[in-house]
Amino acid sequence: MHVIIDLCVVPLGVGVSVSPQIAACQEVIRASGLEHRMHAYGTNLEGPWDEVMAVVKRCHEVVHEMGAPRITTTIKLGTRTDREQHMDDKVASVEALLGGESS
Repeated sequence: MHVIIDLCVVPLGVGVSVSPQIAACQEVIRASGLEHRMHAYGTNLEGPWDEVMAVVKRCHEVVHEMGAPRITTTIKLGTRTDREQHMDDKVASVEALLGGESS
């Protein structure tokens, strides 16, 4: 099953800046070869369900290995059975209604 997720991993107990942990998680995501887009408050990621969830698990493992005693993660996800859809399709659909504008 194909899934698109919005992933936000927040390490706790590592101080105010969590950039090193987020960068490590991004390395895990990049290494997966899955389609992804980082944004200011998380990352969109898409692909086969099991592969995407394995990346989420690996992000947790890596961030814990870096010393984070606790992690809170928010995941929004969507699946479709009526047709195949990708992240870019969703954005293009709205941009088409806006007359091709992009931010």
